[in-house]
Amino acid sequence: MLRTDSFDLGALNMRAGEGRRFELRVPIDPYQLGGERYAVPGAFVDVRLDVSRTIGAGYALRLRFEAELRGPCMRCLEDAAPRYAIDAREVSQPGFGEELSSPYVEHGVLDLRSWAHDALALALPAALLCRPDCAGLCPDCGIDLNRAPAGHHHQTGPDPRFAKLSELRFD
Repeated sequence: MLRTDSFDLGALNMRAGEGRRFELRVPIDPYQLGGERYAVPGAFVDVRLDVSRTIGAGYALRLRFEAELRGPCMRCLEDAAPRYAIDAREVSQPGFGEELSSPYVEHGVLDLRSWAHDALALALPAALLCRPDCAGLCPDCGIDLNRAPAGHHHQTGPDPRFAKLSELRFD
């Protein structure tokens, strides 16, 4: 499988209406989320790139791949390795307005590295978890609630923010 950061669309010499599929290996740079590092194992993903030629110098592009992202769970801090299926599309139709201009295509060259990185980033949930039902850490003692005995809890006193209210007397 060909390893590449970019792909020269112009070298394909395709006519309008033609399409081709490519199997490529693309690097994905690590992410910094919440001060923690999350990375794709091996730093590469195998992608399927579909290229279709449109009118003029335009292209319709589709990028598909699966990626695992490793790092600490955002709730319990244990190792997390969620897997994501990516299916991203771009249109590059120069001269037809900004909405038909892809930020990943410049002078007929597709920046696959940036597109794959951004497509995975857009698929990420708000919190990367070790498992969907992760209970996190106990806010009082810090124990991993996923491993704690059932019914783990602490006796709590009155909320100190309302201590002054206990001095009120209604006589």
